[in-house]
Amino acid sequence: MKNNYFKGETSERDLGFYLSLIAMLLFALMGIGIDVDQFLQQQEKNVQIPSWYFYLIFAVDLVILISLALIYFYRKVGVFLFPLAMAAHFLFHIYYLDTFLYSDVTALFLYTGIGLLAFIPKWQFFK
Repeated sequence: MKNNYFKGETSERDLGFYLSLIAMLLFALMGIGIDVDQFLQQQEKNVQIPSWYFYLIFAVDLVILISLALIYFYRKVGVFLFPLAMAAHFLFHIYYLDTFLYSDVTALFLYTGIGLLAFIPKWQFFK
């Protein structure tokens, strides 16, 4: 038995879909900006950050951006990958740098509080 809770939903991306993606992208870019800033300042200050850390954190940043693109193109893996990558980004900053990134927390809030409201009705069109 198949329940169709969103009968009138179309595959067209509406304003809420775009606004939620843009908001999540904005806060993801803030986190990436912090990573770039830390990378540029590592030579200036005597901050002991392992060199391999930046490979790890920039790889996670890339996964975050890819997951947003996958959500835009209606791929289910993007919906699952975004919160996992964002949580990993947040945890890496907590563990290795002792920094609490409000941009990551806000992006996760936007994903669960606003983004899913735009994505769940379109779920039947995700591949």
